[in-house]
Amino acid sequence: MPIAVHTLGVAVFALGTSEFMLSGLLPAVADDMDVSVPQAGLLISAFAIGMVIGAPLLAAATLRLPRRATLIALITVFGLGQIAGAIAPSYAVLFASRVISALACAGFWAVGASVAVAMVPVTQRARAIAVMLGGLSLANVLGVPAGAFLGDHFGWRSAFWAVAGASALALVGVVLLVPRIAPPAEQPVLRRELVIYRDRQVWLAVAVVALAAGGVFCAFSYLAPLLTDVAGLAEGWVPGVLALFGVGALIGTAIGGRVTDGRLFTVLFSGIAASTVFLGSLALLSASAVAAVLLAFLLGVSAFYTGPALNARVFEVAGAAPTLAGATATASFNLGNTVGPWIGGSVIDAGLGYESAAWAGAGLTALALGAVGVSVRVRGAAGGSPVPPLPETGDPAPRPPLLKRRRG
Repeated sequence: MPIAVHTLGVAVFALGTSEFMLSGLLPAVADDMDVSVPQAGLLISAFAIGMVIGAPLLAAATLRLPRRATLIALITVFGLGQIAGAIAPSYAVLFASRVISALACAGFWAVGASVAVAMVPVTQRARAIAVMLGGLSLANVLGVPAGAFLGDHFGWRSAFWAVAGASALALVGVVLLVPRIAPPAEQPVLRRELVIYRDRQVWLAVAVVALAAGGVFCAFSYLAPLLTDVAGLAEGWVPGVLALFGVGALIGTAIGGRVTDGRLFTVLFSGIAASTVFLGSLALLSASAVAAVLLAFLLGVSAFYTGPALNARVFEVAGAAPTLAGATATASFNLGNTVGPWIGGSVIDAGLGYESAAWAGAGLTALALGAVGVSVRVRGAAGGSPVPPLPETGDPAPRPPLLKRRRG
């Protein structure tokens, strides 16, 4: 695996820490900004909305720009967004800083994913994506709990300053270690890449990713108050439980990255089914501290075990448009990360309790399982072939092995 792929994973550590650290800071942010916990939870959705909008827009806007220079610019803007959040005087300013940071994060994910798959053989694409997701898992193991620890001892703003510092280190790594990607022999044409959205398999892949991610983060976004108010744990336990979720995520990513190639739908079915069971169990057993902690770990394993498969499925059906494939995967995940916390906050606001977010999450992942089943049927009806490849564009990203033109 090229060192540049690992470098991108390190950068993703900073991005992922910022995206998810608010799950351990919501009570403190709510108190400081004089808003409710569900309102503070909308800051998570704000970041996800920025990712949904930013991924395709920035992928299109930077389609013909040098990949390395684009990554450098985006990680710089992201770091500045963290500084803006750290000094935000009001909820509105903090909300805006989250959206700006998310736009830069989305662009980095989309471009970074296309760079990662361009540097490895087709048979290692899921593993390359797993390395990038490893940075996200490490963010959950170290970054999110560290953010909760900093917030508990030095105020929630200190977590934003820490992420700004991590972004600066990521910038140095990208500058020094990510090579210049040679431009394609023929410049990519957005119009030709957009044709992938005519295929229902692409939209089914989007639905699976969004529902699976939305279900998990519907519950995870409110894990901290669930642990303290329902399970009865002291606030000092929250960073440790978040770290345990991250350990599970790291384990799940490692396993999923190794077994997904050649077993994509098996991983999707087993992983999403496991997440559904764990979310339902968390809703039923959340009053037990031991059960809540154990299920947080298991949910981390199952959610990130499916991550490489979810990404690989998008690249499989949208592989004829490598840049927009990365943007589509990023937007799909964050569509779920937008809807999930919003649904969780809505059921909590309805007076159903923090455990209701886990029930809602289980419903979303159950729908994701149904979408996987439909995808299998549609794929079989199409003869196992995703979208036919577009005319050769010279893009450095390799095409997936299943991209074959069907013959009459």
